[in-house]
This record gives sequence, C-alpha cells and structure tokens, in this order.
Amino acid sequence: MELETVVNYLANSIHLDGVRAEEIKEKLAADVQEELGHAQAFARRIKELGGRIPGSKEFAPTQGGLQPPANSTDVVSVIRGVIAAEEEAIEHYNAIIRECEGFDYVTQDLVVRILADEETHRRDFIGFLKEYEKQA
Repeated sequence: MELETVVNYLANSIHLDGVRAEEIKEKLAADVQEELGHAQAFARRIKELGGRIPGSKEFAPTQGGLQPPANSTDVVSVIRGVIAAEEEAIEHYNAIIRECEGFDYVTQDLVVRILADEETHRRDFIGFLKEYEKQA
C-alpha cells in the first residue's frame, strides 16, 4: 500500500500542470519521502518478524482513483484520489492496530505512529479540496 502511494504521489507530483497545481505538486513530492519511510519501516518490521518482503511481481495495485488524470490540470481529481487513498490506509491501519492488541505491541506502536501521519495527510488534502471547491 505504501509503495503504491509512493508511485502515485511521485507520478502526480510531476504530471500535474498549471499555476494552481504547484502547491499540490510540492506537497505530494514532500509526502513521497514520508510514504517511502513508512514502506521501509514496515519492511524492517516484516523482516524482524521473520517474514519475507514481497517483490514487484507480488505487487497488486488498488489505487485506481489516484492514477494521474488524462487532463494534467485536473488537480481536484488528484486531491480526491489522495483523500480516498489516505482513508483506505487509515481504515487498514486501524484494523491492524486492533489485531495487534494484546499480542504484538511493537507492530501496534509502529502502525499507530504511521496512522497519525496518514491522518495528517488526509486533513491537509481535505483542506486543499475545500479551497478548490470554494474557488470553483
């Protein structure tokens, strides 16, 4: 999930055009590094637990709404895609936190910290969407 987000944030941070897109592009580019850090943290934890980190052939993308739009000035569709992806991550991480309760506090703590980042990302992009809808 985090690696797919990295790919899509990177693509959109470069793909978007227009003066109104600059702030969104900058935010996405900055968030690429944070999302990559999340992926690295999860990979390390998987390794610590004796698991195997999957390669690209085992990758099953699901973020249809976060694909770069055909119209490179369609900033609102990217903002909505980010919000949807963050909401999916938040739901997934809350489920992991519940599964870890009383069993794996290290993983639970890791996911709680990453969840906070995802909630901040969602809040930022909800703010962007409000601004863009106000201007429309």
